[in-house]
Amino acid sequence: MGVGALSVWEKSSTARVTAPARPRKLAKVPFVELADGRLQGVVSSGSDIGRVYVSSVASRTYAFACSTNNNRPCGGARGAFCKHIQALVGEAVLQYGAGRVARYLAVEAPDGEPDAGALTAAMTATRPEQGDSSAAAQVFSRFLRHLAYLELEPVTSPLPEMQWFPPTRAVA
Repeated sequence: MGVGALSVWEKSSTARVTAPARPRKLAKVPFVELADGRLQGVVSSGSDIGRVYVSSVASRTYAFACSTNNNRPCGGARGAFCKHIQALVGEAVLQYGAGRVARYLAVEAPDGEPDAGALTAAMTATRPEQGDSSAAAQVFSRFLRHLAYLELEPVTSPLPEMQWFPPTRAVA
């Protein structure tokens, strides 16, 4: 299969699988997603190996939230983006590309191809408010579910828990 060609599975899937814009290291930001109207993910702590932060930035308003996996507030997210949110934006640009992240968050980026620094600067220039961290539990739960798949042996058959709409039964 050539570069850029889709496999049979990718062609038949309802959710398109997109390749990362550039390879990224997962040690600092192991989980990043554009979902639920937010850029959200899990960022490792720089000082404690057992602590992670769940960070998010809302689309359009850029309201931000950052808290630990124990739902304690981040000390650096007081009125401005903390280093965890900056790392999240940087990894999202690596994973999805700056253009896609800018479109999803509705960021008016400067002329030319934006980078993570330009997107962060454009969002912080609007002086976004600190949002609530109520979605942190859901984001962290999705992260843990993704980690569980890493422990499975590689197989080519479908995983039962991934079969959301069984083809043999009609939905009532």
